[in-house]
Amino acid sequence: MGVVIGWDIGGVHLKAARAEDGRITEVIQYASPLRAGTELLRQAFAEARTEMGAADRNVVTMTGELADTFSSRKEGVKRLTKLAAGELDSVSIYAGPAGCVRPEDAHEHSADIASANWHACASLIARKRNNALFIDLGSTTTDVIPIVAGKVVARGYTDSQRLAAGELVYTGLVRGFVMATAGRAPLRGTWTPLINENFATMADVHRILGTLPAGADLMATADGREKTIEASRARLARMLGSDASDADDETWTLLARWFAEAQMRAIADAATLVMSSGALASATVIAAGIGLTVIEEIARRLGCGYATFDELLDVAPDVRAAVCHCASAAALASLSPS
Repeated sequence: MGVVIGWDIGGVHLKAARAEDGRITEVIQYASPLRAGTELLRQAFAEARTEMGAADRNVVTMTGELADTFSSRKEGVKRLTKLAAGELDSVSIYAGPAGCVRPEDAHEHSADIASANWHACASLIARKRNNALFIDLGSTTTDVIPIVAGKVVARGYTDSQRLAAGELVYTGLVRGFVMATAGRAPLRGTWTPLINENFATMADVHRILGTLPAGADLMATADGREKTIEASRARLARMLGSDASDADDETWTLLARWFAEAQMRAIADAATLVMSSGALASATVIAAGIGLTVIEEIARRLGCGYATFDELLDVAPDVRAAVCHCASAAALASLSPS
C-alpha cells in the first residue's frame, strides 16, 4: 500500500493524515482561513509538506470551496484543486460516489467534490459497521450521517440538501456563533434577547466550562483579545448587552452551561430526525471531531452505543485523538482509493 497522505482543505483549517501501509502514523492541522484569499493555505501546505514528508499518493477532499473568497462553489473547487495539484505530487481528488479523480478531470465532478469530506468518513464506517450513526462535531459544523446495512444512506449530498435533512448542523465547538445558538438566554431571572453581533463564539462558552480540548482553538477570538476565561466571560456578557462585572463568575458559568446545552439539544434534535427516517433505533454512534464528550452525552440521551472513529482504524497510539479531530483526512489515507 505504501505511503498515502489524506488532505482536507477546509474554510479555516488544512488537515492532513499520513498512513504507512494502512496505519495512521501522523496527523497535523494548520489554521489557513480562506476568507482573505489563498495565500495562508499555500503557506500551510508548505509547512505541512515539510512535516508530513513524501508520499506515494496524496488524496484531497475539501469544504473550503464554500468560502466567500470564491464567487461560486464551482469556482472554489476549480481553484482549490489547482492549488493542491501545484503543491503536491501524485494527487487525486475525492469525488464521493464517483471515487477519486485526476485534478485535470475535477471540473467534470465539481458537484461530487464540493464538501465531500463527510462522505469519506461515512464510506469508511460503512465498511466496518452495518448500522451506525456517524456524528462529527468540529470547529464550525456538525455532520450527522446514517449508515444502514453497510451502506451510506444519507438523504442529502450537497450542503443545501444535508441542511434540509438534518444531516448538516451549522454549529461547532469553536467557531459557532453564540447568536446562532439561541435567540435569547436566561440572565438575572429573565429571558434576555441576544445582540445579533459576533461578540462571542462557542469557544468562549467551552473555555469558561473547561470543555474546550487543548489545541482545538486555532483562530483569533471575536474581539482579538486573549484566550482566557476572564476574556471569554467578557465576550459572553457582551452578547446580552452586559459587562462581566455586572454579575459574579458563577452567573456567567451558568449562562455558558445554558448555551452548551442549547448547542447539544440542536445536535440531538438533528440526530433524532435522522434516526427517525431509517432502521437506526439501536445504532451505535461513531463519534469524530473535537466535540467527542458532547457526542458521547448525546449518544447516552438517545440510548445508543458509543464508539470513537479512531477505534475503526489502524492508528499509532500517540495520534488517536488527532485522528478523531481530523477524521476526513484520516479516512482518505486509510481508504487508500486508487
